[in-house]
Amino acid sequence: MLSEAYSALLPEITATNGPFWQGCAQGELRLQVCDACGTFRFPDAPVCPRCLHDSFTWKKTSGTGRLWSWIRIHQRYLAAYADEIPYVVAFVQLSEGPFLITHLVDGPPDSWLDQPVRAVFEPDAAGRSVLKFAVDELQEQR
Repeated sequence: MLSEAYSALLPEITATNGPFWQGCAQGELRLQVCDACGTFRFPDAPVCPRCLHDSFTWKKTSGTGRLWSWIRIHQRYLAAYADEIPYVVAFVQLSEGPFLITHLVDGPPDSWLDQPVRAVFEPDAAGRSVLKFAVDELQEQR
């Protein structure tokens, strides 16, 4: 379980990002999808970055992607992460296209980059499910 200090760093749940956090609570990665061109986007935004259309739908994604880059953090830069050291901050490209910065829960494997990853959800001290990623061993074997 993530600490209370970690929880304090999370963004406030609003009407705008609520569907994302509701998905996390149900173990699903949900993103906005443009109703005009079908582009998935992260983070949520009022208009599509591709076509500037303002109509969108929240959709469940595959929850999979590829490890694009990462860094292992050994220093305590923020007190909220003191219990997590060392931890891996990862740049993941989702199968649907968007990139996001996240934590990799099991650290990078031996062959590191371009590894398949899958969404996992870890509860914080307040019971909120936080999106993280893990190496997808099943996809890696295919």
